[in-house]
Order: sequence, then C-alpha cells, then structure tokens
Amino acid sequence: MRRRFGRGAGTSGPASALWAESTFAELAWERARAGSVRWAVAGAAVGAALGIVSFAPASWVARQVASASGERLLLADARGTVWSGSAVPVLTGGPGSQDAAALPGRLAWTLGFHGAAVEISAVHACCLNGTVAVRVSPGLARWTTTLVPPAGWVGQWPSAWLGGLGTPWNTLQLGGTVRLLSPGISLESVAGRWRVEGAADVEFVNASSRLSTLDELGSYRLRVAGDPAAAGQPQLSLSTQDGALRLSGDGSWGPGGVRFRGEASADPDDEAALANLLNIIGRRDGARSVISIG
Repeated sequence: MRRRFGRGAGTSGPASALWAESTFAELAWERARAGSVRWAVAGAAVGAALGIVSFAPASWVARQVASASGERLLLADARGTVWSGSAVPVLTGGPGSQDAAALPGRLAWTLGFHGAAVEISAVHACCLNGTVAVRVSPGLARWTTTLVPPAGWVGQWPSAWLGGLGTPWNTLQLGGTVRLLSPGISLESVAGRWRVEGAADVEFVNASSRLSTLDELGSYRLRVAGDPAAAGQPQLSLSTQDGALRLSGDGSWGPGGVRFRGEASADPDDEAALANLLNIIGRRDGARSVISIG
C-alpha cells in the first residue's frame, strides 16, 4: 500500500509542475496586460492634460487677472490661448460698478519660461515701450515678481483711463499722462507680507482736472521703493515736480494695506481756481487739504 501510494505520487509530479507553470504564465500575462492598461490610461491622461494646457483659452488669464484685482482690471474680449493671447485692458470700479474705461488697441502677451521662472512678455502699441517682460518665480510659501524694464520708460497711459476706477477718479476727471519708470524692481510675497527690492516711479505728467479752470495743475511723482531698514517693506513718497497745485506725502504698504499721509495746497495766485479740487482731494485745514489713507 505504501508503495502504490508512493508510485501514484510520483506519476502525478510532472502534471502538477506543468499545471503550475501554466498558471504562473497566465498570472504573469494578466499582470503584464493590467500594467499595460494602466500605462496606457496614464499616458492618455497626461496627453489630455498637456493638450488642455497647451490650448487653454486666453479667457483663463482674463479670469485670473479679474480675480486678483478684485475685478478692477479686466481683460475684455480675450482671444487666443494662455500661451499667446490678446485682450482689451479695462479699468472698472469693481463688482457692481457702472464705471469702466478701456484703452485703445489690444494688449498682446506670450507666456514662456526663463529658467525656473514663468516669463510674461507684453506688447501694447498705445502704452508700452516695446516689449515689457515680467518674471514670476515660485518658492516655498513665497513667490517673487520681477519687472525686466526696457530702456527708458516702461509704460504710459492717459490719465483719463483712471476714471474707470470710480470715485474719486471719475469726479476728478483727470487729463495728462501717467508714466511708469523703473531701473528694475522685484516684489516678493511672503506669508501675506510684501518685500521690495529696487524702485519704481509713477509720474503724473501735465495733469489737469475739469474741477479747475487752470489748463494744467502740474506734474507729480509717486515713488515706490523697499526700505532696507524695514526688511524691504514698500515705502511710498509723493512729490511735486512743478505746477500750481502742490502735493506731498509719505506712506507705506504693509499687511494692513496702504497707509499714507500727505497734503495738498495751491500757489497763492491760484487758490481760488483750485478751491473745489482741494475740497475733494482731502480734509480742508485752512489753505491746505490733508490727505489720509489707511
């Protein structure tokens, strides 16, 4: 009996081995097929994602700009893609505002990479000095935006465009030109705080207002620069270059927003012509008007 049992076990050995090899082969084939399917699905998903990103509409950029600006800067009639598009820049007073002002022509942009930074290059025949580039560099809990300025001024816009922002700009109804100049400036956002390296000047050239009978009020400069003694916190300074209306003041830009203190006054010979304007600019204190923001 033992011998018969032993022979039976011996004769079944090759069949068991063949069955095991067949089973293992089937399992291996099933795993390979499942792996191929997973790779195919992953490849299709990556390809679809790249296709979506490559042909993402320019309206995506318009939505991001509107959201970041509180709907005060709109890119209307956006055309093209995220990577190469154009739109009409419009200033508004924000959600629900009836005020809006558009610039002539279209702002065109291209989006690419400069090392680890995303580079946005913009061209606008009416208002930019050639091609203006801005680089955005991401980091850990921070990001940095750097202006790569062209030679000379960066951009210039009609002061009347500011009327689209609503009060008080729509009341002032400014004339003249707003010009941006900078040798280079970087803004770094860290945990809700801004740090600035470099400086930029916003000039109001040959400014005028319908609230005054004077043909021109003057020319003014608002400087934005980082303060090394305050960890690069942006500092603001307003000065008068020339004109009958005198403006001056200083401030800062911190986590709580902009804080600014200044004053406006008129040359003695032009006080009557500037009285209405001084009443609107700030709180009257005798011959001067006190400006207080934040």
